[in-house]
Amino acid sequence: MTASKHARVAVIDIGKTNAKVVVLDGTSGAEIAARRTPNRVIGATPYPHYDVEALWSLILSSLSEFARAPGFEAISITTHGASAALLDAQGRLALPVLDYEFEYPEAIRDAYDRLRPDFAETCSPRLSGGLNLGAQLHFQKSLYPDYFGRVATILTYPQYWAFRLTGVAANEATSLGCHTDLWLPGEGTYSTLVDRLGIRSLMAPVRPAFDALGPLLPEICERIGLKDAVPVHCGIHDSNASLLPHLLRREAPFAVVSTGTWVVCFAVGGNLQGLDPTRDTLANVDAFGRAVPSARFMGGREYEMLTETLVPASEAELDAALAAVVSRSIMVFPNVAAGSGPYPGRRMEWQGVAETDAERRVVASLYAAMMTATCLDLIGNRGPIVVEGPFAANEIYLRALATAGGRTVVVLSGAAPTGTAQGAGLLTGIALQPGEERSIAADPALAGYCRQWRQTVDAA
Repeated sequence: MTASKHARVAVIDIGKTNAKVVVLDGTSGAEIAARRTPNRVIGATPYPHYDVEALWSLILSSLSEFARAPGFEAISITTHGASAALLDAQGRLALPVLDYEFEYPEAIRDAYDRLRPDFAETCSPRLSGGLNLGAQLHFQKSLYPDYFGRVATILTYPQYWAFRLTGVAANEATSLGCHTDLWLPGEGTYSTLVDRLGIRSLMAPVRPAFDALGPLLPEICERIGLKDAVPVHCGIHDSNASLLPHLLRREAPFAVVSTGTWVVCFAVGGNLQGLDPTRDTLANVDAFGRAVPSARFMGGREYEMLTETLVPASEAELDAALAAVVSRSIMVFPNVAAGSGPYPGRRMEWQGVAETDAERRVVASLYAAMMTATCLDLIGNRGPIVVEGPFAANEIYLRALATAGGRTVVVLSGAAPTGTAQGAGLLTGIALQPGEERSIAADPALAGYCRQWRQTVDAA
């Protein structure tokens, strides 16, 4: 165990679906205080956008509460990717922060496709809506030229919140490198798109995720009742926050499967050759600025769509349901949620009928595992598979993934929490725990099911 730089740190963690502010113990990494809220999208003019003022209210009220107890000595930030804040000369939003799921008019999409660099340059596939951040900036500049003309600074999303806390403007490579079209992962610099869009002079300086950008602004300290200013760290893209503890804990090659609204798979120690832009494979950039072959699908959202109306099931009920599902070859095929993943353009299909809620829940778990295994195959994983996030508690998913992926699945437990908040906390110098590992091996009883699922999908 390494010594911690701080006794407690506050982490602002804004996911696509939910946002939270937590306090982590600097020695154990344990979450000792938390406040949460849904991350609301306002479906209003000029376009659907995030309710940043509601998030700001959560941040300030949480920090005020936590300043009294349990206290904190530093602040770190992690957010979802595919978002940027466009600031005017006074540091206010020149345009709202656009919801990346918004679909642009066809003429705008076609014009952007003529501008964006080739996949061989950026390792960034063409994605739907605003999942390519460059597409968002092109849309905003094209349809709202007067407002865009007032933009003085462009910030990646974690760094927007750091700016509001410190007044220091920065960008950071993990957010620039997550399928934005704006970054060259292999070279660590901007792509030609920033010049084609005419925004190079607007991009804030790039700073390492670990940097303390500055102390908390005096007016913020006064507002939240903090006697002494604390350092605010630059921040990190959420999937890369989840990856960071594993980079510090183990040697390559290995894979990390970060689960949440998105399931993001990283092949650490892999290379960028063979990535397929048509199947949602790409390069991410880790906290140290290194390119990492990656693949993704909206697995948490898909699992929720398949199970949100179902009643809970006991472990015994799930075991019985698993046997029934396998024996009757009940399957769901991609895509449950359109717009991402390794099977573009496909529509959800069922094979067989799940007769109970427990059976439907099992089918959803097996579907998520098969999609994950496919993603790992596409990025050439050669080592054990580390699963973190909500799916790490789903035993059926873990067993099916080990079976379909042909690799041991590892789940961290005990004194080594993982996840976005804990990864962001590491930026401030909190201790990295050695952790206890639980290994899950392939389940021979699932081998035939996994093989049939893949053959059916590949044949289609």
